Amino acid sequence: MEARYMSRVLVLVEGPTERAIVERVFAPELGVKGVYLYARLVGKPGHKGGNRFATVRRELRALLHQEPGSVVTMLFDYYGLRNDWPGLSGAKGKNPEEIPAIVESAIAAAVAEEMGPGFNPNRFIPYVQLYEIESLLFAGPDEMAKVFNRSELEEEFRKIVEQCGGCEMINDGPETAPSKRIIGLFPAYKKGSSVNAHAYRIARHIGLERMRQSCPHFNEWVSKLEQLM
Repeated sequence: MEARYMSRVLVLVEGPTERAIVERVFAPELGVKGVYLYARLVGKPGHKGGNRFATVRRELRALLHQEPGSVVTMLFDYYGLRNDWPGLSGAKGKNPEEIPAIVESAIAAAVAEEMGPGFNPNRFIPYVQLYEIESLLFAGPDEMAKVFNRSELEEEFRKIVEQCGGCEMINDGPETAPSKRIIGLFPAYKKGSSVNAHAYRIARHIGLERMRQSCPHFNEWVSKLEQLM
């Protein structure tokens, strides 16, 4: 595949929050570098999370067939993946730093098998966010506090990052996942893509580079996308 086509990237995302962040934060910042992201929401309009891997695999296959000259990637939270996702059993109990390689390698293998002989594996870049998209927001405790108009929360958000050992270490417990911690301090937190939604506005204030500096695995994914230029 000629290099000039590889800079168009279709991003399969699991929800409106991820789509808004891709379209309004990642796409503009990577676009100036010559990498063009186009978000595609998995499933039917209005569906909730908890996608089965069979559904995701089918939609990834469709995107790969739809544009043979483009690269396809994905943005799904590790928190909340259903048990039918490949690699989950092998990742169970592992250190957070080990989880992405296990799960993403298994996803890549499953997609390659789905596509069949002759498929170029370089056209698919799997990515699973540790542990939720909200992990990235903890890269800017000050920006979260500003958007929430609650300056006193900045220090609380910083403490969470310090106690967990980093943004991507904020775990996947039902009460301690990144979004749950935000809601615990700011119950009015809104996901989604509406003008009142918080996540994409916070991410836009933080900026891609600051998120990359605080989130090593996220940075690896963005680096792979940059190499498509």
